[in-house]
Amino acid sequence: MSDIGSAAGGNLPVAGAVAGISHTDEWRALFARYAQIVLVANSDSVDIAGLRAQYPVDTLFVFFNKVYKVLDAPFPGDALLISRGSAKGANIVYRREVGDVVKFFPKGRFLGIMNIRLNAEEKLNTAEEFENTPTGHLDLAGFCNEFYPEDKLPTSGFAIALWLSDLNLPGTIVLAGFSARRSQQWKVVSVHDWNFEQVFLRLFARMGKISIHGGITPNAYAALAKRFPDIPSSEISLAIGDVLSERLGNANAEIDKLISLTNVIRDIDNFFRRLKPRFLKRR
Repeated sequence: MSDIGSAAGGNLPVAGAVAGISHTDEWRALFARYAQIVLVANSDSVDIAGLRAQYPVDTLFVFFNKVYKVLDAPFPGDALLISRGSAKGANIVYRREVGDVVKFFPKGRFLGIMNIRLNAEEKLNTAEEFENTPTGHLDLAGFCNEFYPEDKLPTSGFAIALWLSDLNLPGTIVLAGFSARRSQQWKVVSVHDWNFEQVFLRLFARMGKISIHGGITPNAYAALAKRFPDIPSSEISLAIGDVLSERLGNANAEIDKLISLTNVIRDIDNFFRRLKPRFLKRR
């Protein structure tokens, strides 16, 4: 287990504290030192300066993989980087981007890398493969198997949010930028079930297990049920399901038309993407 000491001016973990950690009780001891743990998604909606201003100095900010998506300068607060394995290992390792990522974390406030996996096919990497960055490991293979849709894979942020909530930490777990919204800059990868994750996370937020930065939008259907108490909630749910199913079917039909119309454009785009130098593929 890594030595978790007191940071200057407080009882917080020291820089590099994750080195050698691999057991849940060790991770819990580290996370329990913080009053707030903010999970920062790689999203257009993330305002790093705003987050830093809103949360106190005893806050741990947790980032994921390619942090150059949300950071354009060194991050001044306590930080932890989560890097998930794949069949080939962490993508920042096999794409040789470790240096491009960790440069955003000054060594004095950087706890290190938490290397995780969520299924047995995913490979964990050594600290040496992370260019000797302090590294701890968390094996969560099978963690989401009992409830996550079988044909999809959970995102790292979703799994870590649930795992942290299971630890019953004294501090607050905050999700920042977990919107699952497609934008011109960031794509929403179809291998994950974004709808399922959003429903699950919002339920957890309403139960008080986690907190969502900026709050939760009021549920209009709950207000509808309150206004018309004679309508059973099961009937409201069935009506919602019917409408969503019909709208999704109509949307899929239009998407199919667009896919057919854009085949040639996609072929051209894929051709030029294959010609790009490696340093242009990061975004």
